[in-house]
Amino acid sequence: MILGAFLIGWILSSINSRLAARQRTKDRDPRDDRIRSLEAEHRVATSDAESLRDTVVKLKSELEEISDGVEKRDNVITHQQERMEELKKDLKESVMKTRELRHELSDRAAESVHAEAKQRELETELSVAQASSDMIATGVLDYALAPGSDESENDEKAASETDEPGVSKAAT
Repeated sequence: MILGAFLIGWILSSINSRLAARQRTKDRDPRDDRIRSLEAEHRVATSDAESLRDTVVKLKSELEEISDGVEKRDNVITHQQERMEELKKDLKESVMKTRELRHELSDRAAESVHAEAKQRELETELSVAQASSDMIATGVLDYALAPGSDESENDEKAASETDEPGVSKAAT
Protein backbone atom coordinates (compact mmCIF):
# COMPACT_ATOMS: atom_id res chain seq x y z
CA MET A 1 0.00 0.00 0.00
CA ILE A 2 2.70 2.36 0.79
CA LEU A 3 4.26 1.56 -2.42
CA GLY A 4 1.00 2.15 -4.28
CA ALA A 5 0.49 5.47 -2.47
CA PHE A 6 4.04 6.54 -3.37
CA LEU A 7 3.50 5.58 -6.98
CA ILE A 8 0.16 7.43 -7.18
CA GLY A 9 1.74 10.53 -5.56
CA TRP A 10 4.57 10.47 -8.03
CA ILE A 11 2.22 10.17 -11.03
CA LEU A 12 0.06 13.03 -9.77
CA SER A 13 3.05 15.28 -9.13
CA SER A 14 4.49 14.64 -12.61
CA ILE A 15 1.07 15.42 -14.20
CA ASN A 16 0.83 18.53 -12.08
CA SER A 17 4.33 19.68 -13.01
CA ARG A 18 3.63 19.15 -16.73
CA LEU A 19 0.45 21.16 -16.53
CA ALA A 20 2.19 23.86 -14.53
CA ALA A 21 5.05 23.94 -17.07
CA ARG A 22 2.56 24.49 -19.87
CA GLN A 23 0.92 27.17 -17.89
CA ARG A 24 4.29 28.77 -17.08
CA THR A 25 5.27 28.93 -20.73
CA LYS A 26 2.01 30.63 -21.49
CA ASP A 27 2.51 33.02 -18.57
CA ARG A 28 6.16 33.63 -19.36
CA ASP A 29 7.14 37.13 -20.45
CA PRO A 30 8.16 37.29 -24.17
CA ARG A 31 10.97 39.70 -23.19
CA ASP A 32 12.63 36.85 -21.31
CA ASP A 33 12.80 34.85 -24.55
CA ARG A 34 14.16 37.89 -26.34
CA ILE A 35 16.80 38.35 -23.61
CA ARG A 36 17.83 34.70 -23.87
CA SER A 37 18.10 34.92 -27.65
CA LEU A 38 20.11 38.15 -27.39
CA GLU A 39 22.42 36.53 -24.84
CA ALA A 40 22.92 33.59 -27.21
CA GLU A 41 23.62 35.97 -30.10
CA HIS A 42 26.03 37.89 -27.86
CA ARG A 43 27.94 34.71 -27.02
CA VAL A 44 28.13 33.82 -30.74
CA ALA A 45 29.20 37.37 -31.64
CA THR A 46 31.83 37.35 -28.86
CA SER A 47 33.31 34.07 -30.11
CA ASP A 48 33.24 35.40 -33.69
CA ALA A 49 34.93 38.63 -32.52
CA GLU A 50 37.65 36.63 -30.78
CA SER A 51 38.28 34.56 -33.88
CA LEU A 52 38.30 37.75 -35.97
CA ARG A 53 40.76 39.37 -33.55
CA ASP A 54 43.04 36.38 -33.98
CA THR A 55 42.66 36.69 -37.74
CA VAL A 56 43.40 40.44 -37.56
CA VAL A 57 46.55 39.79 -35.52
CA LYS A 58 47.70 37.20 -38.06
CA LEU A 59 46.93 39.54 -40.94
CA LYS A 60 48.81 42.39 -39.23
CA SER A 61 51.87 40.20 -38.81
CA GLU A 62 51.61 39.12 -42.47
CA LEU A 63 51.21 42.76 -43.49
CA GLU A 64 54.34 43.71 -41.55
CA GLU A 65 56.27 40.88 -43.21
CA ILE A 66 55.00 41.92 -46.63
CA SER A 67 55.81 45.57 -45.89
CA ASP A 68 59.33 44.59 -44.87
CA GLY A 69 59.67 42.56 -48.07
CA VAL A 70 58.39 45.46 -50.18
CA GLU A 71 60.75 47.87 -48.43
CA LYS A 72 63.69 45.54 -49.03
CA ARG A 73 62.70 45.18 -52.71
CA ASP A 74 62.38 48.95 -53.01
CA ASN A 75 65.86 49.34 -51.52
CA VAL A 76 67.24 46.76 -53.95
CA ILE A 77 65.49 48.43 -56.89
CA THR A 78 66.76 51.85 -55.82
CA HIS A 79 70.29 50.48 -55.47
CA GLN A 80 70.06 48.83 -58.89
CA GLN A 81 68.76 52.04 -60.48
CA GLU A 82 71.61 54.02 -58.93
CA ARG A 83 74.05 51.41 -60.22
CA MET A 84 72.48 51.60 -63.69
CA GLU A 85 72.78 55.39 -63.73
CA GLU A 86 76.41 55.11 -62.64
CA LEU A 87 77.11 52.55 -65.36
CA LYS A 88 75.37 54.71 -67.98
CA LYS A 89 77.50 57.66 -66.93
CA ASP A 90 80.67 55.54 -67.09
CA LEU A 91 79.64 54.23 -70.51
CA LYS A 92 79.05 57.74 -71.84
CA GLU A 93 82.44 58.86 -70.52
CA SER A 94 84.10 55.80 -72.06
CA VAL A 95 82.45 56.45 -75.42
CA MET A 96 83.56 60.09 -75.33
CA LYS A 97 87.13 59.09 -74.44
CA THR A 98 87.11 56.48 -77.21
CA ARG A 99 85.95 59.08 -79.72
CA GLU A 100 88.62 61.52 -78.56
CA LEU A 101 91.29 58.83 -78.83
CA ARG A 102 90.08 57.82 -82.31
CA HIS A 103 90.18 61.45 -83.42
CA GLU A 104 93.65 61.88 -81.95
CA LEU A 105 94.85 58.66 -83.58
CA SER A 106 93.44 59.69 -86.95
CA ASP A 107 95.16 63.07 -86.60
CA ARG A 108 98.43 61.35 -85.72
CA ALA A 109 98.03 58.94 -88.62
CA ALA A 110 97.40 61.85 -91.00
CA GLU A 111 100.43 63.68 -89.62
CA SER A 112 102.50 60.52 -89.95
CA VAL A 113 101.40 60.05 -93.55
CA HIS A 114 102.17 63.69 -94.34
CA ALA A 115 105.55 63.45 -92.62
CA GLU A 116 106.36 60.25 -94.49
CA ALA A 117 105.33 61.80 -97.81
CA LYS A 118 107.44 64.88 -97.08
CA GLN A 119 110.33 62.65 -96.07
CA ARG A 120 110.08 60.70 -99.32
CA GLU A 121 109.86 63.95 -101.25
CA LEU A 122 112.94 65.25 -99.48
CA GLU A 123 114.74 61.96 -100.06
CA THR A 124 113.84 62.17 -103.75
CA GLU A 125 115.03 65.77 -103.97
CA LEU A 126 118.18 64.85 -102.09
CA SER A 127 118.87 61.93 -104.39
CA VAL A 128 118.23 64.17 -107.41
CA ALA A 129 120.55 66.80 -105.99
CA GLN A 130 123.15 64.13 -105.21
CA ALA A 131 122.83 62.71 -108.70
CA SER A 132 123.14 66.21 -110.16
CA SER A 133 126.22 66.99 -108.09
CA ASP A 134 127.70 63.61 -109.03
CA MET A 135 127.04 64.33 -112.68
CA ILE A 136 128.54 67.79 -112.37
CA ALA A 137 131.52 66.31 -110.57
CA THR A 138 132.05 63.72 -113.29
CA GLY A 139 131.63 66.34 -115.97
CA VAL A 140 128.47 64.98 -117.53
CA LEU A 141 126.64 68.26 -116.88
CA ASP A 142 128.85 71.10 -118.16
CA TYR A 143 126.11 73.50 -119.11
CA ALA A 144 125.86 74.97 -115.63
CA LEU A 145 129.53 75.87 -115.58
CA ALA A 146 129.80 77.02 -119.19
CA PRO A 147 130.60 80.73 -119.60
CA GLY A 148 127.90 82.89 -121.07
CA SER A 149 125.03 80.59 -120.56
CA ASP A 150 121.86 82.12 -119.26
CA GLU A 151 120.97 79.12 -117.20
CA SER A 152 124.20 79.33 -115.26
CA GLU A 153 123.44 82.92 -114.32
CA ASN A 154 119.94 81.98 -113.28
CA ASP A 155 121.31 79.07 -111.24
CA GLU A 156 123.82 81.35 -109.55
CA LYS A 157 121.10 83.84 -108.68
CA ALA A 158 118.91 81.06 -107.29
CA ALA A 159 121.82 79.69 -105.30
CA SER A 160 122.57 83.07 -103.84
CA GLU A 161 118.88 83.46 -102.89
CA THR A 162 118.81 80.14 -100.99
CA ASP A 163 122.14 80.77 -99.31
CA GLU A 164 123.30 77.36 -100.33
CA PRO A 165 126.26 77.41 -102.68
CA GLY A 166 126.13 75.06 -105.63
CA VAL A 167 122.52 74.03 -105.13
CA SER A 168 120.21 74.72 -107.99
CA LYS A 169 116.64 75.92 -107.77
CA ALA A 170 115.36 72.49 -108.69
CA ALA A 171 117.31 70.93 -105.83
CA THR A 172 115.82 73.25 -103.26
